[in-house]
Amino acid sequence: MSPESVQSFIALFMGFAVAGVMSTSYQLVTSRPASFRLLQNGPSPSAFAAVAFLVFAAPFIIMRNTIRGRRIEKRRFEFVMFATVLAGLWSLFSGTVVVMAIKALAHLLA
Repeated sequence: MSPESVQSFIALFMGFAVAGVMSTSYQLVTSRPASFRLLQNGPSPSAFAAVAFLVFAAPFIIMRNTIRGRRIEKRRFEFVMFATVLAGLWSLFSGTVVVMAIKALAHLLA
């Protein structure tokens, strides 16, 4: 396996891990699950904070909603596959940002 593939897998896993930690922490603090409804309040400081939160928490929210939709609404396989690919790509992108931030922090502290 090439080093680039390993780096991509690490970014993918880091993206999902960060999304899970952020969403679970949000649910622990607020006693309700994180969702995209955080953006429905219109332009406000909380909506801007929600955008920053959702950028990293979205893969977990997408997968949670997809699994629930498959169980409850009996959604089709194609929809589930598309949502999984979307969450995976989003996780890869956000995980890349997390890995870059960790590297920058390590370089700054060294």
